[in-house]
Amino acid sequence: MKEWGSVPTPTMADLSLSGLASGLDWKSLVDQLMQIEAAPITRLQKEQDTNTAKSNTLANLGTKLTGLQTAAQNLKDQSLFSGRTVTSGTSGSTWNFSAAAGTTAGSHTIAVTQLATKARRDGATDITSGLAATSDVAGVTLATMRTASVITAGTYSVNGHKISVATTDSLKDVFDAIAAATGDDITGSYDPVTDKVSLTSASNAKIVLGAANDTSNILAVLKLANNDSDTVSSYGTLGTARTGNTLATAGLNTAITAVDGTGAGTFTINGVAINYNVNTDSLSTLLKRINSSGAGVNASYDAINDRVALANSTTGDLGMTLSEAAGGVLGALGLTGGYTATRGQNAQFSVDGGPALISNSNTLDAAALGVPGLSVTVDSQTTQTLTIAADKAKMNANIKSFITAYNAVQTFIDSVTKITTTAGKVTTSILSDNRDVQGWASQMRRLAFDAVGGAGTIDRLDDLGIDLDQDGQMSVKNQDKLDSALTDRGADVEAFFTNANTGFAAKFDAKLTALLKTDTDSQTRLTKTNAAIDDQIAALQRRLDQQRQLLTNSFITMESAQSQIKNQSAALTNAFSTSSSK
Repeated sequence: MKEWGSVPTPTMADLSLSGLASGLDWKSLVDQLMQIEAAPITRLQKEQDTNTAKSNTLANLGTKLTGLQTAAQNLKDQSLFSGRTVTSGTSGSTWNFSAAAGTTAGSHTIAVTQLATKARRDGATDITSGLAATSDVAGVTLATMRTASVITAGTYSVNGHKISVATTDSLKDVFDAIAAATGDDITGSYDPVTDKVSLTSASNAKIVLGAANDTSNILAVLKLANNDSDTVSSYGTLGTARTGNTLATAGLNTAITAVDGTGAGTFTINGVAINYNVNTDSLSTLLKRINSSGAGVNASYDAINDRVALANSTTGDLGMTLSEAAGGVLGALGLTGGYTATRGQNAQFSVDGGPALISNSNTLDAAALGVPGLSVTVDSQTTQTLTIAADKAKMNANIKSFITAYNAVQTFIDSVTKITTTAGKVTTSILSDNRDVQGWASQMRRLAFDAVGGAGTIDRLDDLGIDLDQDGQMSVKNQDKLDSALTDRGADVEAFFTNANTGFAAKFDAKLTALLKTDTDSQTRLTKTNAAIDDQIAALQRRLDQQRQLLTNSFITMESAQSQIKNQSAALTNAFSTSSSK
């Protein structure tokens, strides 16, 4: 049982509270001592921050140096100064023209009197049978009817009457619906001989077909159009080939008989053999096979005129030969009889008033024109004057891009290395102590404005009208001088910039390669320095942690002693106080 007036003994957790027994705020004292001891770490961290800032600045400088190097390398490209532009004296010319690098500057007048065209063979029309063999069209369903377009369901108008149509209707159903809607005044019929539909008014009244709000295309598919009369007939035959069906079932008028027992046959176009099978190949498949065969022709089917056409894939007065046995597919397609052949034409032209020249193509190359490096694609029978000139705009742009990049580097170096004194106070910049970077600006300035050997009449930037302005920035001081040099002394300008060993751009490229390496090496050194500082800071921090622990332990021991003394004192006081009271 605890005696009256005894003092509880503090635990170790209690003693870690600063001044619990002693009344001394020793934790604050320890913090202050450690802060003083940590001064070297603070100095090292500031040094790291400075190194990081320097490294970032060098990285930014490296980016600008790389931009300048790219601009210098662009000036090393010989095609820049040998590049040519071509312009036409005809406003809004639709000709396409170009000139190869190094093409002799000058003007040439080209007079085109005939354009090149492709040879064609348009097959006979109406190569397929009609919609029906007789006038009875009760079994001819709209959905399967072999017309050029597929009929859509909806409504159409005849003499103002709206008539509905479904794709499941037969052609006879259509005629019956028209008669019903017009009170049997207008009747429809199909003629198997002409393969046309006719509408006739019994009252001899004018037939009016269609309305703006019709939703079915049936009138257009049946080729029926108003003619201000009481009788309207299809303006063309209606039956067309089913291009997706096999050749045997495509509806061709002429049977294909020059095939073997399996239905296989062959023919040649321009000496290229092409195989087919009437039982497995569709018309669409056959046309694609012709186009990819290497025969040099393009085949197509015209559903409106119901015919197949062949056209040479290249222009010019070139032949087209077809060969097959009698009864073959070409005959059934109307390509060997009843066809229309159109001979291809060569382009005809003259250059600078010279003799008439010809070309298979409308692209007149250097060989056709007799002008080395010039190519012109013509599309009209006109006379145009083309002017070939140095590409001054591109040259100017690249030179000015270099100037911009050069000024950016110089401005940046000046800003990060400058030292200013104001009212006796000296202010430095982040790289003021970097002697290498300080010297780069002057090195590049000397390199830029030194003479370049072996460049003919141009050996300095000043010869191109380029100099430093009052702010020390490079600029084109005389644009006329630069333009004149690019126009009249192109070879000398090219030599000044592009000479492989002594050229302006080559020297700058080599110099910048060296500067970029130095820049990168400097960043690497700063990174290694910061890594070493990290090690120093870690070592100092371990020492500080040990010192803090030693001091803390000492003060806790003091607190323990103070606590014991207080307990003993309290016990004595209590003992004497009790004795006196007896």
